[in-house]
Amino acid sequence: MKAGRIVAPYQIEIIDIDKPNLDDYPDGTVQIKTLHSAICGSDMPHFVLEQIEERYPMGNGLSIHEAIGVVTDSKSDKFQVGDEVLALPRHIGGCAEYFLSHETVTTPLVDFHRKDCILMSQPLGTVVWACRKLGNLLNLDVVIIGQGPMGLLFTSMISNLGARTITTSDLVDFRLEVSKQMRATHTINPVNEDIVAAVKEVTDGRMADLVIEVVGHQTETINTCLQLLKRGGTLLAFGVPDDEVYNFQFAEFFRKNIRFIGSVGPDVTNDFPLAMDMIAQERIDVSPIITHHLPFTEAQKGFEMALHKKDEAIKIVFDYP
Repeated sequence: MKAGRIVAPYQIEIIDIDKPNLDDYPDGTVQIKTLHSAICGSDMPHFVLEQIEERYPMGNGLSIHEAIGVVTDSKSDKFQVGDEVLALPRHIGGCAEYFLSHETVTTPLVDFHRKDCILMSQPLGTVVWACRKLGNLLNLDVVIIGQGPMGLLFTSMISNLGARTITTSDLVDFRLEVSKQMRATHTINPVNEDIVAAVKEVTDGRMADLVIEVVGHQTETINTCLQLLKRGGTLLAFGVPDDEVYNFQFAEFFRKNIRFIGSVGPDVTNDFPLAMDMIAQERIDVSPIITHHLPFTEAQKGFEMALHKKDEAIKIVFDYP
């Protein structure tokens, strides 16, 4: 079978490897033939950050974790051959014709006419998990920093939860156009306008009850979030950190009595099924964020497109034979 493998920074090769033998893996393991997978922003550090020489080549199929497919072999009582599932890859990453998972992180697919949209229940599930921590959002002023795929999913989810205003910010105008489709009430490009002044105007001077940081991979925006919050507001940090230590404006955080929440990952059992239902019942339309389909053998091109935002790429889905 074929699988992608990162062999150096910015370089993915498609190689031939043996299909795994389930006898070598614990009970509960399932083998899945991939139908679709997708690039997530949290995959990017594996692609762009230079590792020590001994770490190359990286593991087969890494680092893609958003994947759906058909069970082709099973050591699980819960899943049978032929079942269509969404699953978090184990042992082999999702950038491969076949991958392994475990019954504890595998979810049956609901019936929906677009499987690429159902694939989005994986990232949407992590948004559901984050929103569980926030409480009642009715009539609140919300700012979402970053309108990549995850930020756009937050935008639609926050709208469903009844926020009064949803102001989104991004440095890329085409993302802000999609943000409007995902039901942002206001959009800001900080290149063109002062984001603090803009949020003050949108909220009639109140400033934000909740700011969600969905950029990550740098340390600056977290302090911008503090400036946008009202006293007693909430900051949700969702963007993936590349740095262990941040230069954090603690005094402003302290004096404003801000609540700071971090969020990563889902509760698979609860959050993936709910996310699937929301998509299948068309309570959230994820189709605007899916901008490109590529054969998975063009993983190099896909990662480059995602990194450099080529051809107005937002979410790139890989298709498998």
